[in-house]
Amino acid sequence: MPSDFPSAARLHRPSEYAAALKGRRVARGALFVVSSPRQPEGTPVRLGLVVPKRYAPLAVTRNAIKRVIREAFRLRRSDLPEGDLVFRLVNRPDPASLTVLKRQVRAEVDALLGKISSA
Repeated sequence: MPSDFPSAARLHRPSEYAAALKGRRVARGALFVVSSPRQPEGTPVRLGLVVPKRYAPLAVTRNAIKRVIREAFRLRRSDLPEGDLVFRLVNRPDPASLTVLKRQVRAEVDALLGKISSA
């Protein structure tokens, strides 16, 4: 499978997000909770992101977090089980430079994706 991030690998509709967020929690870290619908649809793995302004007030911070998650997902997509995954930021990151924040987010996302792919 090529390691790109096509439109088919993303959640688009609010109903798709709602189904995943109502489902089960697949993994939890210090910053993120990963949710998935209870009944996987038999579709390829798709990614959804919820990064609220409450926890990341600056747009540059929210966008950097999303870019890092998308890149980690893109590289590990072929190893993940079928179904939808929604990464939701649930805690405010510690104040740090953007570079440090990106490293912290990447380390946590890689750990969470590792848990999901091994489960």
